[in-house]
Amino acid sequence: MVETLSIAVIGAPGVGKTSIIRQFIYNDFSEVYTPTRSRYVYRPSVILNGSMYELKVLDVPPISSFPSSSSQEWLDLRCRGVRNANAYILVYDICCVESFEYVKMIRQQIVEHEGSSSEVPILVVGNKRDLQRQRFMPRRAVSVLVKKTWKCGYVECSAKFNWHVVLLFKELLGIAVARGLRQNHTSIRLQGALQRNRCTIM
Repeated sequence: MVETLSIAVIGAPGVGKTSIIRQFIYNDFSEVYTPTRSRYVYRPSVILNGSMYELKVLDVPPISSFPSSSSQEWLDLRCRGVRNANAYILVYDICCVESFEYVKMIRQQIVEHEGSSSEVPILVVGNKRDLQRQRFMPRRAVSVLVKKTWKCGYVECSAKFNWHVVLLFKELLGIAVARGLRQNHTSIRLQGALQRNRCTIM
């Protein structure tokens, strides 16, 4: 049986959530910024350590807060399925401190909802690495804060240049699968590039 993993991608407006997802699935990037107004679901398949996984990737429009209850989730169409996601990718723009503060707030709310950050896989992603010189905080300082204090994974990427985009999904899946199977998958290696058939081997 193929396992399905639901991943919610959340972040402030303009940080590149949709660009990261589209680059991962379609190898596609648009210079034109189109704000995400409604929730969109992508369903790529990946192969990890010889096992196939169906991914349900939720591209979540900017939300003011993480839904605190099922009724709140269902009242706001943008939040459907967010509370039941198996894992979270929280995206911020490395040049915008406000987008990082937003991620900090959402992560705190997820932890309060889920009970423990060590249980639910959360990957914090700093996008727009190609604008490295404009960053608001050194990479090391952010990485230490996210990994040591927040107990979350951390990856930086550039959706524009497709740099570390596959890596961030591999990282998140590695965490999710390891926790789901109660064993550590240190042998996850990228064995093939993403193909147009929307299936990637990791």
